[in-house]
Amino acid sequence: MSHRSSWETTTHNWDADLDIEHLAEVRARLEKPYLAGGSRHLILEILAYANDEAKSQGRKGFTTVTHLPNGWVTVADDGRGTDTRRDTDGIAIRKPVMATPDVRFTPGSPQHFLCDGLPRRGMSTVAALSSVLVHENYRENGSWSQTYRFGIPDRALASVAGSRGSGTVVTFRTDIIGPAPLTEADAKAFGWLDVQQIRNPEPGL
Repeated sequence: MSHRSSWETTTHNWDADLDIEHLAEVRARLEKPYLAGGSRHLILEILAYANDEAKSQGRKGFTTVTHLPNGWVTVADDGRGTDTRRDTDGIAIRKPVMATPDVRFTPGSPQHFLCDGLPRRGMSTVAALSSVLVHENYRENGSWSQTYRFGIPDRALASVAGSRGSGTVVTFRTDIIGPAPLTEADAKAFGWLDVQQIRNPEPGL
């Protein structure tokens, strides 16, 4: 175990769990109708991280996107689960992907475009534009869950029983206006992912 200030920054700065100014700026900039790309773009943002993870492992990943009748969307992958470590006090700290900016996509950085033609903005965009988002991650060293409201966590990171293999599950609901489901081309756009899309699953599935 070591102090979080010594942990290397690859995508997010480990020093802070929350950047309220960043989340507010995202909402102010993107909450206008159609500007953010709808839930379709938010799903693509999540899939981009799953694709990064699969590529880093050198293997094809599998992701399921489930659209529920009440407007909720769940994206589940079979990666290693979001990086979670323990600091010198033994406290579990998960990489703050939902509530702080991805350093690769900050202003002034080269833009990376997703298959809907909009720039990749990072996972915190999904959280900032979602009225509720639940982030679960399952790793070999434990499993955790946390709920966010417009990107702000409403309680501390909680340990959960690991009932599945490793991976990350993001469930969110957004009110932004724009395209909703993925297109067939979207599902095939990530070279390191096989994407299955399920709409309105039967109860119990």
